[in-house]
Amino acid sequence: MDPLSDILSLLKPRSYMSAGFDAAGDWSVQFPGQQDTIKCGAVVNGTCWLSVEGVEETVRLETGDCFLLPGGRPFRMASDMAVKPMEAVAVFSAARHGGIVSHNGGGDFFLISSRFALTGNHASILLAMLPPIVHIREEADGAVLRWSVERMMHELHAAQPGGFLVIQHLAHMMLVQALRLHLEDGKAGVGWLFALADKQMAAAITAMHAEPAHSWTLQNLAERAGMSRSSFALKFKETVGKSPMDYLTRWRMLLAGDRLMHSSDPVSVIALSLGYESESAFSTAFKRVMGCSPRQYGRSRAPALSSDEEADAPRADRLAPVAG
Repeated sequence: MDPLSDILSLLKPRSYMSAGFDAAGDWSVQFPGQQDTIKCGAVVNGTCWLSVEGVEETVRLETGDCFLLPGGRPFRMASDMAVKPMEAVAVFSAARHGGIVSHNGGGDFFLISSRFALTGNHASILLAMLPPIVHIREEADGAVLRWSVERMMHELHAAQPGGFLVIQHLAHMMLVQALRLHLEDGKAGVGWLFALADKQMAAAITAMHAEPAHSWTLQNLAERAGMSRSSFALKFKETVGKSPMDYLTRWRMLLAGDRLMHSSDPVSVIALSLGYESESAFSTAFKRVMGCSPRQYGRSRAPALSSDEEADAPRADRLAPVAG
């Protein structure tokens, strides 16, 4: 797989919430913050304003625009920001079993949006590298993203056999396409995501992902990038935000964490598979990166869903749409 696919494969969607909003006249809705979640939406008809807590700029969304809110921060959507906001829980409670909320009779503005959570410590790696608002304008090639949002809405509403698996794949499609469009926008930044847009850095990162157990050296990676050792080390740090060896160690530990959570492999086997000759050396690196020992991490497993999340989590026998 390519590095973006590698990283996203560790971000396993846990729960999904989807709803349509059909409004007319003046309206304003305040949404609460939800840590480690991603909100994705598409404006089917009309225009509105989008404001995210901690972001000075208010974004104008037009018909055909899509947006991604990766940080889980509180946000507000409105026809006019001067209108007193209603709480989202009150507005969308009716969508729990219907999927579409109508306000003031509807007809002027229609939004389809979906929210999904990302599990484990891996989520912060992705979310920390993205701006709080990813705005994908209508003129961009956002057709796949819009289709994914609309299709997820249909799957949640229809409750067809295999719907849960389809929803999982749609969530990843939404995320991948939004990230692709964000990279194509050409905005600079620091982090692994932006490094993938640089051919030299991408070559080195791809090599590390392809063979994480290999005894990579700075010289080996510089050769993959077609650069001198010193130039490569400097550019990698400037682009990714950490040294090549730090990045490699972090990636190995994320892979180890995923196996500890989702397999019965012993620590010694995982350590050897990731290039560590001794379990103690692996455990030391794991604790430094992940904040606890491998065995503590494995015992923690996936966090249990709260009662509200358990009620909202889609299952094969319950795929009613949930607002959020």
